[in-house]
Amino acid sequence: MGILDETAIAENYISVAIHSSLKKYGIRKDHASADTFRRRGMKIAIINGNPRESDQAFDGYLETLAASLGDMDHEVTVHGLRGMQIIPCRGCFDCWVKTPGICRFKDDAVELCKSYISSNFVVLASPVIMGYTSALLKNAMDRLIPLIHPYLRDEHGEVHHLPRYDAYPLMGLLLSPEPSTDREDVEIITDIYRRACINVMSELKFVEFSEKPAREVANAINNN
Repeated sequence: MGILDETAIAENYISVAIHSSLKKYGIRKDHASADTFRRRGMKIAIINGNPRESDQAFDGYLETLAASLGDMDHEVTVHGLRGMQIIPCRGCFDCWVKTPGICRFKDDAVELCKSYISSNFVVLASPVIMGYTSALLKNAMDRLIPLIHPYLRDEHGEVHHLPRYDAYPLMGLLLSPEPSTDREDVEIITDIYRRACINVMSELKFVEFSEKPAREVANAINNN
């Protein structure tokens, strides 16, 4: 089997995995034209979980995506986690019981939380590393817990936290796959981040890959 054949097979696995995961969890995958469904004036945050300074291609892709969204009259902020100081969550729950809504650590996660809760749409972006997103992105997601209440409620047979704010942003997941990324990797990542979005009062609207032109991903965001 040639290299091109193997690449085609891998791309097909990824495409099938995305389709099956989105269908399984009821995530809408709508790429209708921006002219028909355009929404102007959204605040959009792109959280770049790329840990590798050498991977300028992924950083450049996100810059192009931000520019495309800006052309659609959206206000875009890009957070490069690689250059931010975000201490891992200690699980002390001070943000729930001692200083409600405020983490004990005064680091760059304060800015990230403000940007998240004031946005209409958040793009979680990361290369796939050993079958999962980067530790930088996972760590950033963990530090969003001050944005929800410690109190719990039953929702459709599941226990979830109460919201602290009246409105929360929608989310999309943008991945850059490894050569070894397969269908199972995509399904696991989709499942975990779908659940993570529920935990922060959001909804995962799409899973996309950086092989797709940035303009098309911008249209997908614009259509949500």
